[in-house]
Amino acid sequence: MLQFGPVQSMAAHFPGLDARARQLLRSLIEQYLSGGEPVGSRTLSRSAGLEVSPATIRNIMSDLEDAGLLASPHTSAGRVPTPQGLRLFVDSLLEIKPLPPADRERLARGLQQVPGDSRELAAGASALLSAMTQFVGVVTVPREDDLPLRQIEFVALPGERVLAVLVFANQHIQNRILQLTRRPEPGELERAAALLNNGFAGLRLGEIRVQLARELRAADGALRAALGGAIELAAHAVQPGPESVPDMVVSGQANLMGVQDLSDLTRLRELFEAFQQKRELLALFENCADAPGVRVFIGEESGFAPLAGCTMVTATYGAQGRVLGSIGVIGPTRMAYDRVIQVVQTSADLLGGILNRIITPA
Repeated sequence: MLQFGPVQSMAAHFPGLDARARQLLRSLIEQYLSGGEPVGSRTLSRSAGLEVSPATIRNIMSDLEDAGLLASPHTSAGRVPTPQGLRLFVDSLLEIKPLPPADRERLARGLQQVPGDSRELAAGASALLSAMTQFVGVVTVPREDDLPLRQIEFVALPGERVLAVLVFANQHIQNRILQLTRRPEPGELERAAALLNNGFAGLRLGEIRVQLARELRAADGALRAALGGAIELAAHAVQPGPESVPDMVVSGQANLMGVQDLSDLTRLRELFEAFQQKRELLALFENCADAPGVRVFIGEESGFAPLAGCTMVTATYGAQGRVLGSIGVIGPTRMAYDRVIQVVQTSADLLGGILNRIITPA
């Protein structure tokens, strides 16, 4: 499903745009996206497939400019699309074609060669997106809280500390040092491990926390005495850790340095700082995970100032019917939207399929 951006379809704002004007606008934008130069009426009269005079084409272009869909650079008699024109093009004029089999195979083969660790998969997908589009690839990393727990073991350490070894469904191993208020009694570590492994394996940490709290509230005195501090120890082990903090992988930033449309050094520097700091960009991608399908943000639509001259195309990916993160591309507003959208959507589908196979029990 394509969900183009955070605003209502631009087509709803131009109900009076007739078929001739739409065809001319589509032809002009396609030529601009391909060549990067302003498009004039003479060129359109040869390519738009309209049997009208150049004067009529000029009149239509003038109307489109008055509507805010086209602009006329000072140095050229031709026109270029405005962000509003690009939005209308993406919303209602763009023809999405299937990704060529060779490109899909390249994505599939590249992701299958990446180890199953979540961060490495995210890094591999980000690098592939960048290589396929020659723009910036961005992928949020699945949080450990979003992955099922496969097994847990406890090891006593000197003093009042315990090592909790958590093995997640993607085979990632996480070691947590638990600082307790007392030294565990004999057998408590084994009882806590058995409680989690026998009753909660296959659940996510957040789900385990909820169920443990419920069982702790419902436990009578006899059950509390039998389990000792095992429930409290188990609950302590599955609390949110540093690994539950969102993170993302960004690849191919240098690709934007050669893009003519992003030649403003001040804006480019702000963009690179945003890539390096990640915080606001990560929040933007986290918000994109709240809506399914492909989303396209053109220029200022993202609400993030450093992306004002860029387009961001994102999609969600997930496994077992659960969204695990967002994946996307950041590039100039002049891009091959049909291809970039398909590359992002296909990458999201492939990444979700790999994660689904990894975390689903055989």
